[in-house]
Amino acid sequence: MKLFYLLFINISVLLSSHVAAVSSPPAQEIREPEAATGLTHQQLIRSKQAMVAAAHPLAVQAGQKILAKGGSAVDAAIATQLMLGLVEPQSSGIGGGAFILHWHKAGQRLTSFDGRETAPAAVDGNLFTSNGKPLDWRAAYVGGKSVGVPGVLKALAMAHQQYGRLPWPALFDDAITAAEQGFDVTPRMARHLAMGWNEGVKTLAPAKDYFYPGGQPLTAGQTITNPDYARVLRAIAKEGVIAFYQGKNAEELVARVQTAATNPGAISLDDLKHYQAVEREVLCQPYRQYQICGMAPPSSGGIAVLQILGILSAFELDQVQPGSAQAVHLLSQAARLAFADRERYLADADFSPVPVAGLLEPAYLASRAKLIDPEKNLQTVAAGQPQGAAPLADATAPEFENTSHLSVVDQYGNAVSMTTSIENVFGSGLMVNGYLLNNQLTDFSLRAEVDGKRVANRVEGSKRPRSSMAPMMVFDQHNNLKLLTGSPGGSRIINYVAQNLVAVLDWQLNLEQAINLPRFTHRNDYLALEAGTPLAELAPELEAMGYKVRVQDLNSGIHAIEVKADALEGVADPRREGTAAGF
Repeated sequence: MKLFYLLFINISVLLSSHVAAVSSPPAQEIREPEAATGLTHQQLIRSKQAMVAAAHPLAVQAGQKILAKGGSAVDAAIATQLMLGLVEPQSSGIGGGAFILHWHKAGQRLTSFDGRETAPAAVDGNLFTSNGKPLDWRAAYVGGKSVGVPGVLKALAMAHQQYGRLPWPALFDDAITAAEQGFDVTPRMARHLAMGWNEGVKTLAPAKDYFYPGGQPLTAGQTITNPDYARVLRAIAKEGVIAFYQGKNAEELVARVQTAATNPGAISLDDLKHYQAVEREVLCQPYRQYQICGMAPPSSGGIAVLQILGILSAFELDQVQPGSAQAVHLLSQAARLAFADRERYLADADFSPVPVAGLLEPAYLASRAKLIDPEKNLQTVAAGQPQGAAPLADATAPEFENTSHLSVVDQYGNAVSMTTSIENVFGSGLMVNGYLLNNQLTDFSLRAEVDGKRVANRVEGSKRPRSSMAPMMVFDQHNNLKLLTGSPGGSRIINYVAQNLVAVLDWQLNLEQAINLPRFTHRNDYLALEAGTPLAELAPELEAMGYKVRVQDLNSGIHAIEVKADALEGVADPRREGTAAGF
């Protein structure tokens, strides 16, 4: 197999700090309903040997057990993901996809595994149009039309083949046991079901019968089982991922998609049989004294986070107070510039060439940084013209916030930073063999062409939709792993992760302090400030700077681990239900 190595893009040039002005018309707000939880958190978890941080205690426990048995970070990530698909089905699972960064300490090798879903081979740019007009996103995501070929299992199997230490079947035990013996519904899952955000899961069998037994949503604390999921996991444990991509499960998955009562889809048995995960180069660039590394396309998250940090290199952020209007302003301006480029240029580079080098080139980022006015919001922010860019139109793609992130460091010093998703809360609403199918194809632009210009992120057969998922790793000047982080949150992932990195690297906060900082996001639409936090009080000052401000819930889900000289420190975002644990 071809080996991929770090792509180091030298951004050693000192960017200058200058200028700018403010807001474009707001994009339609698409966010998962979420109650504010406040900003309190457990004590920072420390461990001498190994650590798992993930979105549910049972998932963390599953990964922890694998590490205690001598398993690798990849082994633990697999066990964690399999449990997440059971106990946090609204967010991720084997019916979805993932991006995985992996650090192999002994080999000093960083690589990534792309398990992003693909479009069925038979579809084209008209997938989400009706009578020549794009479908409303509410109509597009439910049912079979939005389902991409799931990729997470193939990516995990590829990673396990290279970096697993325990036998593949041993990684399934905890998830199978919990599915058969039962687990408790969490308040978060219950709240989403009670809100009824996903029309598909309320109306399409068998999901409606599982999540709404007797027509009523599951309630927090209710114990449920999932024997269908246990059966399919047993088959995959015994036979490998071929049991998912071929045979009985594949036939049932295809039938469920093609005969869906809402928006029948086009996935075929050949689409499943021929799906391949891809090992890709990791993108890395200097920031201060560190190397920051993330995913290449089709993720836009890696490039956007690296662009934000590259632009922010122009500013002495260590002199800026966390939580101040100036901190919000500088990070928001950098984010606006990155998001403008993202909408135009980011897509699956195997189908639509992406000017990666141009977007991360020092002189280009210097020119973007000069647009920032330290005292005013930019009036308009358009995509730049990086070297190698083609004339393209901006994408129009809804991106939902229900995803999950997990971080693992094993006793051998290897690490996994993995973001995993089925897209919308409960995905497409279609369920087969105890797991939900994704609606990731709505991450494509709903329009294939605008004003005669092609959209890079348009739908094409076998193409991977653009993603905002941004698993990241940070290395010090001696190439020692320092930090792994990531978050769910739809397109807001980019803001959440960039802010987490600035909090740790510039403001020198520990992970607990960094994760408890109030959130703010700007996607080149409007400035969102987290409700119930001190940031909300800054709204008048920021409006005076030219921002259009909304105060709202911002449900990040960062799960991060910092590697210290004498220990590992892990933490989970208090806005969700996760935890961290070592052994």
